[in-house]
Amino acid sequence: MDYIVKFAEGFINLFQTGADTFIDWMTSIVPLVLMLLIAMNTIIQLIGEERINVIAQKSAKNPFLRYLVLPFLGSFMLANPMVHSLGRFLPERYKPSYFASAAQFAHTSNGIFPHINPAELFIYLGIAQGIQELGLPMTDLAVRYLLVGLVMNFIGGWVTDFTTSYIEKQQNVKLSKEVKVEG
Repeated sequence: MDYIVKFAEGFINLFQTGADTFIDWMTSIVPLVLMLLIAMNTIIQLIGEERINVIAQKSAKNPFLRYLVLPFLGSFMLANPMVHSLGRFLPERYKPSYFASAAQFAHTSNGIFPHINPAELFIYLGIAQGIQELGLPMTDLAVRYLLVGLVMNFIGGWVTDFTTSYIEKQQNVKLSKEVKVEG
């Protein structure tokens, strides 16, 4: 009988933990993301969606802007997960690659910019603890982590371009290279 009681308590505890996590998110990350979304949409309305589309169209033609500059600026200004919302201004053809680059950048920038993805800070801090125990400076690690990340995130975005091309051919689909933003 004790096993059944323990199982029932564990089962209910699983849902209680889920409920506690949900409430935590509702008082922390959800309002933050909502405010960032409102701020981004306000800026878009002030600048004008047509101008944003023109900027996106021009930046979409250059892989360095697409997979290096846009993810860096988006991550720095909007943090994770809002950086992904900038992908809406890119043509369908480049959205998978932008997402790949932006998602990776949210991890490789934590040493210098922990506000970008604080939930993943423990990964960087785990590595940094080993560096600290060796008596090496953590700032060097943070800068190297960022620089290597920028290069690798760019490569990841570009490789995803080739993967997308392969899938387009395989599936006989052609993704648009023109910006089409639905309001």
